[in-house]
Amino acid sequence: MTGSTGSTNPPTTEEAGTPREPDQPHDLVGIGIGPFNLSLAALAHGVPGGIAATFYEQKPAFHWHPGLLLDGATLQVPFLADLVTLADPASPWTFLNYLKSRERLFPFYFAEKFHIQRAEYDAYCRWVSERLPGLHFGHQVDSVRWNPERRLFEVDYTQIDPTGEAEALGRAYTRNVVLGVGTEPYVPEPLRPLADAPGVPVVHSADYLTHRETLLRAGHVTVIGSGQSGAEVFLDLLRHRPAGAEKIHWLARTEAFAPMEYSKLGLEHFTPDYTRYFHALPEPVRGELVPHQWQLHKGIDTDTITAIHDELYRRTLHGGWPDAVLTPGVRVRTAGRVATTQVELHLEHVQQGTRSRLTTDAVVLATGYRERPVDRMLAGLDPYLRHDAAGRARIDERYRLVLDPSVTGAVYVQNAEKHTHGVGAPDLGLAAWRSATILNTLTGKEPYPLPRRTAFTTFGLEPREAPSIPAQDRKLTPLAQNV
Repeated sequence: MTGSTGSTNPPTTEEAGTPREPDQPHDLVGIGIGPFNLSLAALAHGVPGGIAATFYEQKPAFHWHPGLLLDGATLQVPFLADLVTLADPASPWTFLNYLKSRERLFPFYFAEKFHIQRAEYDAYCRWVSERLPGLHFGHQVDSVRWNPERRLFEVDYTQIDPTGEAEALGRAYTRNVVLGVGTEPYVPEPLRPLADAPGVPVVHSADYLTHRETLLRAGHVTVIGSGQSGAEVFLDLLRHRPAGAEKIHWLARTEAFAPMEYSKLGLEHFTPDYTRYFHALPEPVRGELVPHQWQLHKGIDTDTITAIHDELYRRTLHGGWPDAVLTPGVRVRTAGRVATTQVELHLEHVQQGTRSRLTTDAVVLATGYRERPVDRMLAGLDPYLRHDAAGRARIDERYRLVLDPSVTGAVYVQNAEKHTHGVGAPDLGLAAWRSATILNTLTGKEPYPLPRRTAFTTFGLEPREAPSIPAQDRKLTPLAQNV
């Protein structure tokens, strides 16, 4: 495969390499094609000498949070946190090269936008996914097993036709696997029966745009959740509902509608230096630390908070207050339907110890995401997996599941390691660095040299520099030729 030449016109998917025999092993099979595995695929494409890599995704095409691509909504990381730049700024898959291919470099230059819109990031990723070889959409991975005789992983998949029906079965053999299946919307237990039932709209914010017109027509809307998604949904509803008749409640469990920690030194929690520090902490300390760091990644962008206050203030200019209630420190105890047209929420204020009821015509759950379960997919690997005291998978510093020593291959994870690597696990700004770490480890070389130090803050009394590739990782089976 080609190296990182900075070419303006990357090869299209149809220009992938030579055909493979069905049972010829890959060097790497990726499961899921979200931003993180797309980053890995883009950087794998640039490894000198080539990597036999293929990636499977059950969806028919790349889409990144389509239900939250609101007009004006921006990423919370700078555009340099694209798929490849922080590991290889000369790659043909950079965001700037995407702009150049669209003849938009000068407009972007004059726009002076360090944080791009989410819709533009989605379009950029889709541009990469449509041109990068080795990506297979419409392929659902069913199981992963270790074959001790062949010393390879077996990956069984189902090819899905455009209607969503199974079309064909297949199997790939590979020396290494990387899991990038992402997260799924989380619905709190008290609201699950309502979200699953027809009638009164109770929807997760991930599907907001799909239901937006219905929500705007509802007599009263309740938004639950204090993070960025909840704030953006509340702001969008507020801007498009009539003054004096907004009829919106915004509820949150947190003690305040708090801004995200975005100071320069605070952001150093999203550097490789902090990731290494966190991974080296004792397991009980890591478990206690993550919940207290919610404001690093679950707070609200200050521009969004400002826009909300400005919109509320604008509606007081002619007297009166907007019919909008913002209440933090509240949890939903239970919920039920009132006839077939409304929902009744049973609320408790944690600090006051008081309880009340709220009747509403629609609910938007901005309640976050949870790691998508992979237990069934990895059932064949269960005898080889090693777990921590809480029953979670153990993951080493180089993003590999800790497996029985008899397994000579590796299973890498992307965005499933918050319990071992800290709050930076889901952050787009660490995507390219993590992908480069995986590829450096997999090849036993350093196709992507990484910096030894990345933060001014010294985390801990004994700072840990980036380790060199262990000797055992330099003895990998030579990689296959281009695919």
